[in-house]
Amino acid sequence: MLIRRRRGWEIPENLATPEAVFRSRRQFMQAAGAIAVAGVAGIGAPARAVADDDPSARYYPAPRNEAYRVERAITSEDISGAYNNFYEFGSHKQIYAAAQALKVRPWEIAIDGEVETPMTIGIDDLLAKMTLEERLYRLRCVEAWSMVVPWTGFPLARLMEIAKPLSAAKYVRFETFKNPDVARGQRQFWYPWPYVEGLTMAEAANELTLLVTGAYGKPAANQFGAPIRLIVPWKYGFKSIKSIVRISFVRERPVSFWEEIQGNEYGFWANVNPEVPHPRWSQAEERVIGTDLTVPTRIYNGYGDYVAHLYDGVEGERLYM
Repeated sequence: MLIRRRRGWEIPENLATPEAVFRSRRQFMQAAGAIAVAGVAGIGAPARAVADDDPSARYYPAPRNEAYRVERAITSEDISGAYNNFYEFGSHKQIYAAAQALKVRPWEIAIDGEVETPMTIGIDDLLAKMTLEERLYRLRCVEAWSMVVPWTGFPLARLMEIAKPLSAAKYVRFETFKNPDVARGQRQFWYPWPYVEGLTMAEAANELTLLVTGAYGKPAANQFGAPIRLIVPWKYGFKSIKSIVRISFVRERPVSFWEEIQGNEYGFWANVNPEVPHPRWSQAEERVIGTDLTVPTRIYNGYGDYVAHLYDGVEGERLYM
């Protein structure tokens, strides 16, 4: 007899929203979502249409990987697309209009450091090497709000297979673009541009760690971090760096953007934990953007079955900041 044990973030299939129902409700959710968000955050914006000449459009929508489930409704794209942190374009949430100035073609990603196969590769050449899939993930911000987004991308582990990291590599360092002529936020000289983030090799190779190129069944809108971003759903959202131009396999632990700015508030690990408050925000609960719900926060954002083992032996570190 086969007994299947559900992971901490899964729900019974009879409680999940069927795909057909979700699709049929989409118009209603978008209309209602705009109203709901106006009440929550005073925002609302149209979702970006895919350009007819987008060279990656043929890859979408990608098949959904049903192994990754959530217990909440998908956040409407009109809501999630209008409520973003992307400091390159401003310190407010409504950066979606400014972000459209970023040209995402041509776009190259350098893969370097302690690897057998360093390279610089165009985003479309990279996509041609990958098999894309859609996954539903919860996104949890350190500011104590959350949403659910259907991301499309490929596991970072797949890129690691191509780059072939050497045994000397202990961390993966990510870097975003730097272009203050386009991204006005980068004219703020007191920030340590470009944005940098990092993971351990074990975190990078984890099955949940996703390099994202699309959302909502099409290429990602600029405000989501086009043309390629990171998603690590068990960590606070600032770890999921956007618009990546360099992925380096390194010996030393990277100092991330927010860690360099305010190291007493933002650490390297940034794993979600309801029992460890940020100095300015309790993490015990979270606002579900686009609704009037406030729900309890779960350790590792509910993904502990996948990732808790990564932190055996490092309990003395500030894992939750």
